[in-house]
Amino acid sequence: MHTLQQEYAQKAYEAVESFGERHVKDSSERTQYGAMAHKLPVLVRQAGLIQALMFVFTRGKKPHNALLEDLAQVVAGQSAEEFIRQCREADLANYMWLTRQTLNALEWFKRFAQSVLDVEPGAEEK
Repeated sequence: MHTLQQEYAQKAYEAVESFGERHVKDSSERTQYGAMAHKLPVLVRQAGLIQALMFVFTRGKKPHNALLEDLAQVVAGQSAEEFIRQCREADLANYMWLTRQTLNALEWFKRFAQSVLDVEPGAEEK
């Protein structure tokens, strides 16, 4: 049996590795995906979960949407739109739980963005 952190780590690694395999090294897509993986936890802490997710979702950038899809699969096993809807409709206790789980998963996305995609914190999106 694995802990939730181990499951998040494995799923996030697979998602980031898969994204990296589909996009050439030093591409703007890899940089955008990785940069948002570094920024999203800060956005969640500053603005709140649903506001941060909607901000990223409405920007309409494919790498950002790919990160949201991957995050939603890791945390809830559903699409980004379904995950956003679940967060929006959650009661306070469930919303707080979803926020904690999202932040836990995002820690792994940040680590793998740096180690797998070679995107450092503070990388500028192209």
